[in-house]
Order: sequence, then C-alpha cells, then structure tokens
Amino acid sequence: MQIDTVAKMDLSKEKKQNESSFSDQLKAYVKHPGSGILALLTVLGAIMTFALLFFLIGYILVKGVPYLSTDLFSLTYNSDNLSLLPSLINTFILTVVSLVIAAPLGIFAAIYLVEYAKKGSKLVKVIRITAETLSGIPSIVYGLFGMLFFVTALHWGLSLLSGAFTLVIMILPLIMRTAEEALKSVPDSYREASFGLGAGKLRTIFTIVLPSAVPGILAGVILAIGRVIGETAALIYTAGTVAEVPQNLMGSGRTLALHMYVLSGEGLHMNQASATAVVILAFVLVINFLSGMVAKRIAKG
Repeated sequence: MQIDTVAKMDLSKEKKQNESSFSDQLKAYVKHPGSGILALLTVLGAIMTFALLFFLIGYILVKGVPYLSTDLFSLTYNSDNLSLLPSLINTFILTVVSLVIAAPLGIFAAIYLVEYAKKGSKLVKVIRITAETLSGIPSIVYGLFGMLFFVTALHWGLSLLSGAFTLVIMILPLIMRTAEEALKSVPDSYREASFGLGAGKLRTIFTIVLPSAVPGILAGVILAIGRVIGETAALIYTAGTVAEVPQNLMGSGRTLALHMYVLSGEGLHMNQASATAVVILAFVLVINFLSGMVAKRIAKG
C-alpha cells in the first residue's frame, strides 16, 4: 500500500510539473507571439514533410506493386518482358564504383580540412567555396562535361566507367562537406583526452575522431547513394541507355532511373515504369536501413 501511495504521489508530481512547464510555455508564447508563430510553423513543416513522404510512398506502391511480375526480373531484356534486372545490376555496379572512389577522397579531404589545415587558411576557404559551388551545378552540366572529357577526350566511349567518374565528380563535394561537418561536431575534449594518454594525431583520428563521426559521415554517403540511384541526365551522355549488363566497365548500360525514364518517355509502358519506381524505392530503403545498422554498430564499438 505504501508503495502504491508513493507511486501515485510521484505521478501527481510529474503531472503538476508537466502542467506547469506547459503553462510556462504558453505564457512565453503569449509574451512573445513570434516564438509561438515559429513553433506553429515548425510543427506544420514537420506534418507536411511526413504527409508528403507517406503520400509519395503510398502513390508509388499503389501504382507499381500490381504490375510487378517475374518477367520484369528476367536475365535478359527484350521488348516483351521489359526486364529491369540488367538495369538493377548496372545501378549496383555504378553505385559501388563511384562510392569506392568518391568516399575515401571525400573523407580524407575532410580530415585534412578539419584536423591538419590551419584555421582561417585561404586555401581552406577556396576549397569550401569550390565544393559548395560544385554542389549547386545542375546534373546536365556534369553530363555534358563527362561526355566531352571522359567519353570524347579520354576515348572511354559511352561506358559505365565514364558514368562512374562523372558521378564521382557530382557526389564528391557532398561527401566532403558532410564529413567535414561530422568531424567538426566531435568535441575537442575527445582529442585532448587521447593526446593526454599519449596517442599520436593519426591514431587519435582513426580510433577516436572517425568512429565518433561515423553517423554523420554515413548520412552524407546515404545522400550520395540516393543521388547516384536517381541520376538520369548525367548518365544519358556518359553511360548510355543500352538495356543489358556489359561484360566490363568499358561497356554501356542503363541504370534503373534511366530504365524508368526510357519506359515513361515512350508512353507505352507506364505500368512497367511504375513497377520500376517501386524497385528503386525498395533499393534505397534497403541501403538506408543497412547503413543505419552499420553506423549503430560502429558507434557502439
């Protein structure tokens, strides 16, 4: 009985505290109407974001799921089955190749900017401005550059390699900037404690700083993956639109996004294009889920 009475007293205290805090917030909003307006706008923005997300997911699933069939996952593409499996394999290859090149370059560049470069250096400012400028360039411009440089000047032709290097240029600034911000968010006390225990700078970076910044770095990598998977304009001029899996990286091939674009552009296979959109959505969700699991394991370790 005594335990029940104590628990009830604690619950009543919590309710009173919550009511008092809520009343204090209301008083603050009354005194400062601007803060109340900002809070309302924040809530409305969050609601609209969730609503749009669920609407898009529901719309894609309703339009595409009924048209998923085994023919869409045939090993070879033809005009009868309109298989998306070759495009799925090409998307996976392009994603892996572009990330293998761009992720290490972006992360090591961020490490240099945060850990080694002098604060306030003009070189650092130029690099940051350049990265931000590259992030805002339309993808069609990257495609034209890739066509002129990789396809024509280097004689790589329309190939997965040309598309991968074009995508590397596109996602490198994104990975570098997000990794830089993630490294900046690691408290300096972590570094000081490591130095105090006798660890060197390189060991401190790889054993203390990088594991702490992994969630932020992976967030940038996930955004880069999303851009690679959804890219069309740059790959039309560099990777081509051949609906097959090439024998090597010097062969041409289309991605899932290009496959969906071609099907919808013809106007005759809208149902198959909707089914391809479902596969793209599932592909992105699986990658995000796996990346989140990796980030949690690394953070715990």
